[in-house]
Amino acid sequence: MTWAFDAALCALILGVAFATVLGRGVFRSIVFFIVYGLLMAVAWVRLDAVDVALAEAAIGAGLTGVLFLTTFGRLARNVSDDAAPGRFHLPAALACGGLTGALAWAWFAMPAPVRREWELPPAGVENPVTAVLLNFRAWDTLLESIVLLAALIGLWMMARDGDWGDRLGLPQHVRPGGVMAGFGRLLPPVGFLVGVYLVYVGADQPGGAFQGGTVLAAVGLVAALAGLVRPPRIAAHRWRVALVAGPSVFLVAGLAGAVLGAGFLTLPEPVAGTAIFVIEVGLAISIAVTLVFLVLGPPEGERRE
Repeated sequence: MTWAFDAALCALILGVAFATVLGRGVFRSIVFFIVYGLLMAVAWVRLDAVDVALAEAAIGAGLTGVLFLTTFGRLARNVSDDAAPGRFHLPAALACGGLTGALAWAWFAMPAPVRREWELPPAGVENPVTAVLLNFRAWDTLLESIVLLAALIGLWMMARDGDWGDRLGLPQHVRPGGVMAGFGRLLPPVGFLVGVYLVYVGADQPGGAFQGGTVLAAVGLVAALAGLVRPPRIAAHRWRVALVAGPSVFLVAGLAGAVLGAGFLTLPEPVAGTAIFVIEVGLAISIAVTLVFLVLGPPEGERRE
């Protein structure tokens, strides 16, 4: 049964991937992409990579899918979905086929890996993924958080100068007592608890800042779409502080490690656990706020108060 399930899962992943690339219509491709991300999350669970599965479901399928749908909604004002190109691009297909063939050849040509018992060096946390991301490979994680912030700044640069005093995105109109209003009251409290829990347990169990921050971003988006909270203005200082909280705390921790003699972005074992938890909290806040602002988009001058 296990082999049958895995074979069916692989077939579904390949089928949905082909439908995403070759299907006609942007909206259909986005839907298939979201389904593809969810199937990949199941595949990562089958490989016992629960942390990666959480990130794939929350970021790869969930938030990225929402970003695609938001972009499609903005493009649909000027471009019809039926007019989207659905042509087969031969050079891209040959390149992808060649890469797939090379990976298949490498899989069968390389010697089988030898399982060895290994012990994680002292890192301050029990979860090996968190240890690698925030202690042994902290440079990459810091740059990832800065890339998110740079993407948001690039999006805001598309706003007209005269619109910077307006609130982010477009006004949301929700029917009282409707489905969106009901979800807006029901989901945010539950999602907030789940997001905080994922951040809290990330040091020792599957979870962490990126997974928890994405869930918290979803909470904020549902509340905004349901009309429970109003999107902020770019000039609001508390939101600017939230945007830079994660990278700032990360840099301070890295400098503290250098002062203590361990090296920049190298956390000494006695304080590593506490430092990683503080960094995770700061990153979760910045990731959540950044992702919400990315989805809402820049101010568009259609909201006057």
